[in-house]
Amino acid sequence: MEQQIQDVMQASGIVGVYQAHDILINMGLAVILGMFISFVYRITHKGLSYSQSFMLTIVFITIIVSMVMMVIGNNVARAFALVGALSIIRFRTVVKDTKDTAFIFLALSAGMAAGTSSYFLATIGTTIVLVVAAILDTTNYGSLYKSEFILKMRVTNSSGEPVYSSVINEFTKTANILHVEGAGDGNSTLLTFDVIMKNELEPKDLVQSIQNIDGVSEVMLIASINDVDY
Repeated sequence: MEQQIQDVMQASGIVGVYQAHDILINMGLAVILGMFISFVYRITHKGLSYSQSFMLTIVFITIIVSMVMMVIGNNVARAFALVGALSIIRFRTVVKDTKDTAFIFLALSAGMAAGTSSYFLATIGTTIVLVVAAILDTTNYGSLYKSEFILKMRVTNSSGEPVYSSVINEFTKTANILHVEGAGDGNSTLLTFDVIMKNELEPKDLVQSIQNIDGVSEVMLIASINDVDY
């Protein structure tokens, strides 16, 4: 069987660079690295832009780039021909999260390293990048706040001092108003606050206390450690 594969490779001109077992090892490593990268991407992903197709794309890119590198081999003319052939492809998919671009580049690099039989670089390099990604995700690196929330509620318009102000001050360190939207009938107002809870108090208790106030309805508390639209 191996001899038959070798004959096919001999006819295609690939055998000059890679043997049959080399190709199997390179492709196998590309599959493992692609799965590893996609797994870490899934567990570190935040926000609402998660897509299963992007997970599959990471695996496919790693494998395909590995194949491309083996096709090119040491043939410069083949490399230029391949670039020309691929230049006709147009990708119009918008990457919603800039971190997704980093995972795409990691998949490309892992595929290139696996395809050129740089096994140590492919394994160690990919592992280091993914470990760093996991650490940054665990420590919530880059976040401005550790316990930030978006508080939304509808209040009935009145001329007196709003009762909800004292409740908010009781439960939060800071509370800054972000958005005020009046109702069409003029009887109520939708308020949006950016709040930071006090460490010893629970968010659910804040919601319950505000709901018990007369004239307040539609109370909603949204965790906003990540970017959110309010």
